[in-house]
Amino acid sequence: MLLYGVAAGAAETYPSRPVRLIVGAAPGGGTDFVARMIMGDLAQGLGSPVVIDNRGGAAGTVAGELVARASPDGQTLLLISGNFSTFPSLYRQLSYDPIKDLVPISNLAATPLVVVVNPAVPAKSVKELIDHIRSRTGQINYAAPGVGSMGHLAAELFKRTAQVEMEHIAYKGGGPAITALLGGEVQLYFSTVPAALVQAKAGRLRAIATTGQKRSRAFPDLPTLGESGLPGYDVTVWFGLLAPTGTAKSIIELLYKKSAVVMSNESVLNRLLAEGVEPIASSLDQFRAQIELENKKWAEVIRSANVKAN
Repeated sequence: MLLYGVAAGAAETYPSRPVRLIVGAAPGGGTDFVARMIMGDLAQGLGSPVVIDNRGGAAGTVAGELVARASPDGQTLLLISGNFSTFPSLYRQLSYDPIKDLVPISNLAATPLVVVVNPAVPAKSVKELIDHIRSRTGQINYAAPGVGSMGHLAAELFKRTAQVEMEHIAYKGGGPAITALLGGEVQLYFSTVPAALVQAKAGRLRAIATTGQKRSRAFPDLPTLGESGLPGYDVTVWFGLLAPTGTAKSIIELLYKKSAVVMSNESVLNRLLAEGVEPIASSLDQFRAQIELENKKWAEVIRSANVKAN
């Protein structure tokens, strides 16, 4: 009864000050986009301001550490992409345990990646792209927003599945990667949908396919890689909310309920869908199971591709 009273009291007095939402990415990317879509309605639901604190770098591990080390009072939260599932395999020297030191709240939304090429690349389909890469062994470079990023690992999974060879060129974020592709420094890029949408619609980049199990609403005419001769290929980037381990269950449940309401808001939903991002708002248990499953998936890709963080 005493413990129940303490937990209930925690929820009743929460939040006691503005909530700090640490975003594991620089401004302008997909993770930041989701954070800014939800912050206003989440603040309204909690009855307290929500302040975004972008902490890009090292694929989100810096942001993860800040939240893992924060007081478990719900006042500091983490919004991070599916790259979180690579941390246990990719970063062996982290000063914190991403699985033990952070607790899932909800997978808020998800998006596939989109394979985009510089218009100088003649390919207009996945088959043509594969044939083009095979005919130019050692000449095709692909961009990625950092070693071990979803864009990097999605390309490595593509290499293995399609049995092609390409060279990886790492950039410091999605913006620089898109710029490099536009400038012809690289030939292709596995981009988040929001980052590539405007350039692809304007014809400055050519979209070839998407990477999820189903077609993207932002690119309804584009086939998935699975539809295009690579059955089983599936890379979907999620955007999830986590808190420091030890945060009261009542606060976790409150945050889940409030975030689920936000993700069902028609205005938020329409803005996300317009950018190819699907609202999800999965429960804590569903989110935890998803993280565990993807930990195993990406561990195998990282091992087979011999990906090593700098």
